[in-house]
Amino acid sequence: MNRYISDKVSTHTRYLLLGAGLVVALGGVVALAIAAEATPAPAPAAHSDSTGAAISDTDITAKVKYKLSGVKSLKGSDVDVTTTNGVVTLTGTATGSRAEKAAESLAKSVKGVKSVDDELTKPNDSKRSARAKAAVSDSWITTKVKSSLLADSVSKGFDVKVVTTHGVVVLSGKLANQDAIEHVKDVAEKVEGVKSVDTAGLSAAAG
Repeated sequence: MNRYISDKVSTHTRYLLLGAGLVVALGGVVALAIAAEATPAPAPAAHSDSTGAAISDTDITAKVKYKLSGVKSLKGSDVDVTTTNGVVTLTGTATGSRAEKAAESLAKSVKGVKSVDDELTKPNDSKRSARAKAAVSDSWITTKVKSSLLADSVSKGFDVKVVTTHGVVVLSGKLANQDAIEHVKDVAEKVEGVKSVDTAGLSAAAG
């Protein structure tokens, strides 16, 4: 009888221990699950397109410059290279059309170049541009002198022809007297951009 009771107690104890073990194990799993949910997932690594593009652009610029260096047809040319998102811009001066085309062709041949923006100028272009600017400036001066003469209370009735060349204003026509000539000259000299005023073409009416 005592042995039966003892065996029964032992069996009951084992069940209790197994149950306790399962509870502990389940508790551990639940704890791990909770911890996993509580811990935020690592954020994906940031991808910087701009950084990659900058590195690529720098590489392209270096390769284009290397290709342009030492080319005989570009001797005497001063070509600067910049690259933005694969678009190469060529600035500076080329000795002629042949050099300009060579620079553009070489730039296009570099791997990674999407397009080439040719902003190179040739010596003749610079001269034409300078002449155009001078012409615009002279034209502006002529207009300004004429409008100043018309706005002036003394000279507004005078018939004076105005021509400007490289900032030198040449006045011609017939005025009432020498004082009128001096007055017109003074008005013209005050206009911005006027270097000098030539009144040799002006004459005073007789008497």
